[in-house]
Amino acid sequence: MKPFFILMLLWLSFSCDNGANKKSAYVPESSGNINHVTVVMPEKDWKASLGEKVKSELQEIYEGLPLDEPQFSLVYMNPKAFTGFARQNRNIIWFRKDSLEGFRLSQNQFARPQILATITGIDTESQAFYFQENTELLKQTLIENERKEKLRRIMKSPTTENTLFKRFGIELTYPSAYKTFKDTTNFVWIQKEVRKGHLNLIAYTLKKNILEGSFNERILNIRDSIGKAYVPGRLEGSYQITERAFRPYYYRAIVDGKQAYLTKGTWEVANDFMAGPFVNYMIQDTLKNRILVVEGFVFAPTASKRDYMFELNTIINTLKHVD
Repeated sequence: MKPFFILMLLWLSFSCDNGANKKSAYVPESSGNINHVTVVMPEKDWKASLGEKVKSELQEIYEGLPLDEPQFSLVYMNPKAFTGFARQNRNIIWFRKDSLEGFRLSQNQFARPQILATITGIDTESQAFYFQENTELLKQTLIENERKEKLRRIMKSPTTENTLFKRFGIELTYPSAYKTFKDTTNFVWIQKEVRKGHLNLIAYTLKKNILEGSFNERILNIRDSIGKAYVPGRLEGSYQITERAFRPYYYRAIVDGKQAYLTKGTWEVANDFMAGPFVNYMIQDTLKNRILVVEGFVFAPTASKRDYMFELNTIINTLKHVD
């Protein structure tokens, strides 16, 4: 399917749905856990090649975790059960047999907020074609929908702390359950307790030219030096370092309109047995001739970590420079 046609289809679907919602008296609130997607198709198709294609594409590995977890958790639903409350799930992919073939994204059709992807075809081969042609668009739409939902939940009880503003002239939107754990001249550590563990945000600044040269290795060396200085382990002489056995993921990113290096990987503790995932943003703040580093990491040894990391990444991308 041509990109232009996809964009036009999206515009038409979203415009029609939004217009219909303005006229409707009531649209219920959607439901569902973060990063969960309901897939509606006949059971025989779910257990056959069409279902396998959907699972393969949407359950790709979430990057940077110590143990493999899928990008999305899929919830199968038989079309006969897809009525009433079942239609209020926040993310739905609906496969239907129809002579009018194609892929359509609709917004807030049965609930709000909601993304409904409808894939139609005369047979499963045709439906598989339209699904695969639009997989990347679908995944990015779902990720954005989940980011907005996560922010909506965060804003129910946002923090009133201003530690990051006082130290670095920045703001992050995060829940009030996060508390400042350490605050020094050039290092702030914010933490939220979770069951048998904690979620962490840290921030510090570096000289603007510190990443010149082989920046991949420099990023890891900087992480290790900061961990040694500020992030101790449970035992005396232990401290956080980067797990080098598994190669981190490196990307270029934009945060608050500024160029950034994004690193996803796994941390461990030297001289102790602790480990977990991290996401690190090194942001080029040219106005202040510095690199601002904001990182999130999780310690929750008995829990799944995908949604924890999704939360931290969502928080970091709310960053704003305010002075």
